[in-house]
Amino acid sequence: MLKKYSLLVLLCCSTTLWAQAPQKLNSVEIYEQVQKLNFLGKVLYVAAHPDDENTKLITYFSNHYHAQTAYLSLTRGDGGQNLIGNELREKLGAIRTQELLAARRIDGGEQFFTRANDFGFSKEPNETYAIWNKKEVLKDVLQVIETYRPDIIINRFAHNTPGSTHGHHTASAQLSLEAYAITPYQPKRVFFNTSWWFYGSQEAFDAADKSNLVAIKSNVYYPLKGKSNNEIAALSRSQHKCQGFGTLGSRGEETEYLELLKGDLPKNSSIFEGIDTTWNRVAGGKEIGTLLYTVEKNFNFENPSVHIPNLVAAYNLIQKLKDSHWKAIKSKQILKIIEACSGLFMEAVADTETTTKDSKFNLSIEVINRSASTVKLISVSALNIQDATKNVVLKNNEKLNFQFKDCAIASTTDYSNLFWLKEKKSEGMYHVSDKSLRILPEISSNYPVVFTLEIEGTQIEFVKNISYKFNNPDDGETYVPFTVLPSVTTAIAPKVVIFNNAQPKEITVVVKAHRAGVSGKLSLQLPEDWSVSPTVIPFTIAAKNEDQKFTFKVFPGKKEVTTMLKALVEIDNQTIDAELITIQYTHIPKQTILVPSEAKLVKLSNETKAKTIAYIMGAGDEVPKSLENLGYTVTLIQPEAITLEKLAPFDAVLLGIRAFNVVDELKFKNKILFEYVKNGGNVIVQYNTTNNLVTKEIAPFELKLSNDRVTNEKAKVTFLAPDHKVLHYPNKITENDFTGWVQEQGLYYPNKWGNEFIPILASHDEGETEKKGSLLIAKFGKGNYIYTGLSFFRELPEGVGGAYRLLANMIALDN
Repeated sequence: MLKKYSLLVLLCCSTTLWAQAPQKLNSVEIYEQVQKLNFLGKVLYVAAHPDDENTKLITYFSNHYHAQTAYLSLTRGDGGQNLIGNELREKLGAIRTQELLAARRIDGGEQFFTRANDFGFSKEPNETYAIWNKKEVLKDVLQVIETYRPDIIINRFAHNTPGSTHGHHTASAQLSLEAYAITPYQPKRVFFNTSWWFYGSQEAFDAADKSNLVAIKSNVYYPLKGKSNNEIAALSRSQHKCQGFGTLGSRGEETEYLELLKGDLPKNSSIFEGIDTTWNRVAGGKEIGTLLYTVEKNFNFENPSVHIPNLVAAYNLIQKLKDSHWKAIKSKQILKIIEACSGLFMEAVADTETTTKDSKFNLSIEVINRSASTVKLISVSALNIQDATKNVVLKNNEKLNFQFKDCAIASTTDYSNLFWLKEKKSEGMYHVSDKSLRILPEISSNYPVVFTLEIEGTQIEFVKNISYKFNNPDDGETYVPFTVLPSVTTAIAPKVVIFNNAQPKEITVVVKAHRAGVSGKLSLQLPEDWSVSPTVIPFTIAAKNEDQKFTFKVFPGKKEVTTMLKALVEIDNQTIDAELITIQYTHIPKQTILVPSEAKLVKLSNETKAKTIAYIMGAGDEVPKSLENLGYTVTLIQPEAITLEKLAPFDAVLLGIRAFNVVDELKFKNKILFEYVKNGGNVIVQYNTTNNLVTKEIAPFELKLSNDRVTNEKAKVTFLAPDHKVLHYPNKITENDFTGWVQEQGLYYPNKWGNEFIPILASHDEGETEKKGSLLIAKFGKGNYIYTGLSFFRELPEGVGGAYRLLANMIALDN
């Protein structure tokens, strides 16, 4: 019985979280859903990353027209930076996926993706296509268009100005047009969402020919919401918290411009001109419209339940539609309205947040009808329990509670994980074998609970997901996803282990039990010429969620190499090599990720001289952990605690990435840093962006940041100051130290500096001039001020030996 709902669950999941507090719509929200039910038109907005979307337009089409409006972000934003934590790459992509879903819940839109991996900045689309599999990304864009079937496509970026913006941006517009050209389903129009920015200045835009542009007065006021369009859009955009995109709302008239690329230019500002967006659009829709337009026109805000008979009648007519596309969409929409008008509440809550395939748990069911409508609970189906509690009349406001005891998860069930991370990815693409999942932001729970009800004589089935809830002392009723985990997971610390010589190092493995009474054997998988002691550690863990730490001594091989170590657990005749990662922030649901339990082993010749480091965190990175891995003693200094006396004992002071962008105290404390250098200290400042600097005085001498970057991590590096101490002490730096770098060599290099600075390195991307600002060193008094745009924050956690060696030399200057 449950299998038939898999498609419905997938169709619904573009705006549904794994587990969140159930929606309880008020009368205004129900009325707005009726308006959306009565509009048969769609818009698809296309760009490359989370934050590229114009939330003002998504809000406008979704709330002014009541059109289905979706955003297709080609990537999940995995290649960016994180201003709220240290999660990067796939973990950052998980956060940004959820932030987009949070944004869509506010502006009323839906969300799609492709399998393209945000591998980092590229300067033009051919560079992008060289890493993405263009053919496969195009397939995904085509799948979105043919699944969603938009009437209007709007590109955020220009398709014909390669090199003027991020290569991903241009690629998103090009792929959108290529998909439009080959899809059998032909959208009515394609636009480019232009503005003065694309013309270089407001003056140039004012003087431009606008005969091919549609001007939209988008910042309308919504009395039912008490907000302007742009106030809602600002709330939506402000969900991009890991990018620091909190935005002020605005009121008053504003204009958005759409440049026509394909199709005919509408004669007025309505982009839906010539498109039938009424129920007459579908065969058999006229009778449905007669019912539903009456509901909308005469909507009873005090008692929406009076509309249930007409809504149920319309539901029955929708089931007879031959147009399967609109039938599925409108069935989903009207079910939500019927549920809300009835005051229906249906919930299935597990008595545990996590379970394993060999564990039992109980499921608490709650059903209540809070209306005068005639409602009968026919059955509830979940997991191994079928058709329970038949034919119970649900009287107005009388709650029905019961339990399913000793529930179990099928042995064939996948462990809880983000679907796009289950298969091994390439540099440019995620691999998702199940085509039906590829374009989705996430999948709903694999554990649907089907409530079959009879409402006004019609059987209707509602699908909910098993969830887990508890009372949080700070937040009250709190929902988190219900997850299925292996019997145990392991975590290795540290994640990168540096061996400077033949001496062994201790590695800790934490084993966590996800059921009670777990016994097994723990071992490490190593390269052939490496060894470990002991080879196997037996363990027994009595309680669920208990963890135990075990220590191994690892002996390196003779060759300089970067290799992998894996933690293996033998238990119940199976081998488990999974690490559990959880991501939890207040603005998104808790995320559960399972990855291979691995660590990098790096054998290299690397000397360190200075030993004590003060680290002032910026936007968040893992550099301090990496430095500790080299044997440094690292102390995190809070910005407000920066004093000359506090810094004086340290051999070096490092500033984390974007510190001068996000640490307000540095507008005052920068002088203390300069004084520390003057007295003989060593300050190393990692990259900052050109925008939103808290002070222009980021160095004791002239230093101007730019957008210069070298995106090709394999770009040849030349030494501009080959005799400088930083290239010789305590490690001899050669070109080989720049092999194996990941994502990009560096970013936001200075392009202008005072004569006091010595540029050390130069490199460039193909077809560009040399960039000389990646590593600048200046003497100031007795000490050294160093500014670097090299991407140490990416290289060190990846175990790039050359990055460790070079940073060790920078720290050791004059120590």
